[in-house]
Amino acid sequence: MNQQTLKELTGNEERTAAARSRSYELFARLFDYPDQEFGEAIRSGELAETIRQTLGSVDPSLLENSDWDALGNAGEGEDDLAIEYTRLFDVGASGPPCPLCGGLYGGARMKTMEEAVRFYNHFGLTLSDSPREMPDHITTQLEFLHFLAFREAEVLQSGDDPGPFRRAQRDFAARHPGRWIPKLRERLEAQDPMPFFRELVSQLDRFLAHDQSRLVTLAGAAPHSPR
Repeated sequence: MNQQTLKELTGNEERTAAARSRSYELFARLFDYPDQEFGEAIRSGELAETIRQTLGSVDPSLLENSDWDALGNAGEGEDDLAIEYTRLFDVGASGPPCPLCGGLYGGARMKTMEEAVRFYNHFGLTLSDSPREMPDHITTQLEFLHFLAFREAEVLQSGDDPGPFRRAQRDFAARHPGRWIPKLRERLEAQDPMPFFRELVSQLDRFLAHDQSRLVTLAGAAPHSPR
């Protein structure tokens, strides 16, 4: 699911699809375990600026009400981010308080993973055995949406029908990250998290809601939207 280089984009729809693809790719990277380089990018302001430029290229309204100070706050110590990431997302007596696997938010994880795998396989994609590539893990699901938006940009560029990729994005986002990321955000708020992680999840939640609205406008409402 790696981003490839598109030729020069001339249409607004192509550029928007490519910008959305880059946004999903960026969010997928931001939920990796934070190393020292990641912390340095936060403290220097580089990361906040990357987020600003990437989301702004999709729609400037996505930048409204953003807490840029939070996105520049990596804590006082070098290990603060990593310690907080572990506390929130990785450990706990009964599992982490804010798991990054969507199947843990609905009570039927195996069914959730099986459905996600069917989406991936339909587009010729397979997953490795890495825990990071569990079918319901946040990075896997965001990378899949990155791939679909990229393919949408490609077919728009070639003059073909983007409908199948738009409908796939609409359905997958609604049934998977769009369903459980709001629940992740609620759980996170209850944990008094570092401002950086609070704002990161908030940014993703807002982006998903914005993107789902756009996809419904372009592709119509899903036949069976989850509740």
